[in-house]
Amino acid sequence: MKKTAVATTKAPPAIGPYSQGVVCGGWMFVSGQIPLGADGVPMDGGVAEQTEQCLKNIREILQATGLTMKDVVKTTVFMTDLGQFQAMNEVYTRHFEPPFPARATVQVCALPKGASVEIEAVAVRP
Repeated sequence: MKKTAVATTKAPPAIGPYSQGVVCGGWMFVSGQIPLGADGVPMDGGVAEQTEQCLKNIREILQATGLTMKDVVKTTVFMTDLGQFQAMNEVYTRHFEPPFPARATVQVCALPKGASVEIEAVAVRP
């Protein structure tokens, strides 16, 4: 199968040797998004604000290929403090509707650019 890189100026550029997203067959894989604005500048705020920005970035990358948050089937959330899980989850819940995507949430010791949250997603074309 052919894979195609996805890029949009409405989400932050990759900060390393990876694509914002990749489409392969009917699947789209969105690289982990940290709370950066489209200009690549880190966003201020706590876990709730950071989660909001991560999900906004994912939405923009999905939209670049005509997909929406409703097409997301799996996410992985990386957090530096699972004690902030409730704050992340309250924001996350506003961006998805039942049936919710499958999800894993893990605590890590650090994330790029000092972020507290990073979220990656897998979507499928209906």
